[in-house]
Amino acid sequence: MKKTSLLQRPAVREVLRVLLAISIALIIGFIITLLVSKEPFEAYKMFLIGPLTRLNRAGEWIKESITLMLLGLSVALVFKANLFSLGAEGQMLMGALTSGVIALFVPLPGYLRIPLALVVAGASGFIWGAIPGFLKAKLKANEIVSTLMLNAIALRFYDYILIFFIKRPGAGYNASDCFPKDGVLPTFIPNLPFLQDVYQLFNTKANVTIMLYIALIAVYVVWRLMFRTPYGYELRMLGANENFASYGGIDTKRTIVLTFAISGILAGLAGAHLGMGIHQKLIANITVSLAFEGIVVALLARNNPLMVPISALAYGYLRAGADIMERSADVSREMVLIIQALIILLVTAERILPMIKQRIETRKNMSAGAPLAATQEQANISEGGNDVI
Repeated sequence: MKKTSLLQRPAVREVLRVLLAISIALIIGFIITLLVSKEPFEAYKMFLIGPLTRLNRAGEWIKESITLMLLGLSVALVFKANLFSLGAEGQMLMGALTSGVIALFVPLPGYLRIPLALVVAGASGFIWGAIPGFLKAKLKANEIVSTLMLNAIALRFYDYILIFFIKRPGAGYNASDCFPKDGVLPTFIPNLPFLQDVYQLFNTKANVTIMLYIALIAVYVVWRLMFRTPYGYELRMLGANENFASYGGIDTKRTIVLTFAISGILAGLAGAHLGMGIHQKLIANITVSLAFEGIVVALLARNNPLMVPISALAYGYLRAGADIMERSADVSREMVLIIQALIILLVTAERILPMIKQRIETRKNMSAGAPLAATQEQANISEGGNDVI
């Protein structure tokens, strides 16, 4: 039996591809920084290690990564079914709005008000996600168009409720009052007597909330749902071939609706985290197009729920480093976005490592005197094998 080389193993090949892409992107990013900054080394230093220099900066990185983790799970679930959804933005808005209303106006103690707000946020995301799923399954509506239109509806509805019913009359800004203490997510470190010093430090500096635990639980739930349940089998069969799944007895329409709806729960929780954890009030433009970056997280994770936390932390680190670089150096936000885009494009590129490997094998065969036809055939076989990761 022929022993496979280390480079032929899918996991090793994937890690090398990502590391190579990140290295190339960082080099290009540094060249760009050299051209636009008077202190390029200091600017790039803040980009690379800025999120780790202070506890509050690390807290911002983790908080942003939590939101991206929930959004990545939401998108990965839909992508696994070979569907495409841009609706997480609207689902986040509905989750933020409904949880914010509970946090502001429902007179319950925190141990009841916070769970209720999270449940309502997930339920509103479920309903808002089920709508495009129903339109796709029953009416064959294009899910890209329907989710984009529902995003616009959710945004206008959110602004309408915030401006005319929630914000204080006469206020010069479109935002609610700050949530009361019983409506704010507690820090991820419990307020216990023997943890008082640590609790105070993280509560004032990092302010990472219990949503961290909820996001990690969601990772396990989605993974188990996707690979250890009958629904997960139906989801994967639908993604592989819808006609084959239908021929095999799977109710594809029900699976489509359920997939969109479950993804909406995760996006709704992300919205609750924005309102009750990060901003601690409802503000205009609360989502700032984060949902579209959830697509990047899902792509980096290859729609694998267990890889979503890693890709969310990595992409969240890039975002946090970019913000620090913009504030601490003479590099404009536009240049920072270019660097981010380069990293994303190269990391998600499929052909970098296969192209390099094919060139190496071709040169090796030519130096060994192999016939050109055999060399080309071997390159084609290698290329086809590398498509499956």
